[in-house]
Amino acid sequence: MFAAGAYLLGAIPFGKIIARYAARIDITKQGSGNIGATNVARELGMKWGIITLILDLLKGFVPVILFSLLSDQGAAPDQTALASIGICALLGHMFPVFLGFQGEKGVATALGVYLALSPLSCLLGLVLFIILVALWDYISLGSILSAAAMPLLLFLFGKPEPLIMGALLMALLIWYKHRVNIQDLIRGRERKWKDRKRDS
Repeated sequence: MFAAGAYLLGAIPFGKIIARYAARIDITKQGSGNIGATNVARELGMKWGIITLILDLLKGFVPVILFSLLSDQGAAPDQTALASIGICALLGHMFPVFLGFQGEKGVATALGVYLALSPLSCLLGLVLFIILVALWDYISLGSILSAAAMPLLLFLFGKPEPLIMGALLMALLIWYKHRVNIQDLIRGRERKWKDRKRDS
């Protein structure tokens, strides 16, 4: 029940809804065609991109936190169930039933999951992301390398094995959704963040 709720929350296409409300456009037909914060920011402006980022982050954060709070009082939540709920939220974001299972790349929702599981690991992953983007100006590069670092960070902070394995699966999903970006990075064709602009 909780896993299904996490998936359905993750499947809400906030980027598409915001673009329709703010600019009367279909964001899936603009820029990269993605409904995530990066494309929304490029096409509608930073304010709407940040709003999309926060809402997508909450899709991962809320179900994990709620499950933790609603677990048996005084008992630690089942770690395997906790990881599964986070993964379900991510799958909803990546493969939303409301958009024919064509969703986003999952970074913001994964960030919300990590924030709920281990705030310090999440903070270090975010710092790594910022450093990578500052150095090379590729959002995709920062995303995939930060995702790859999260299982290691959870391990270093002594988190249980189910959470580490869940983070590894989430990283693989994020890499899968970024497979075109990875090919473009290798070929030198990936779009840099500084090149963002609204289509006229």
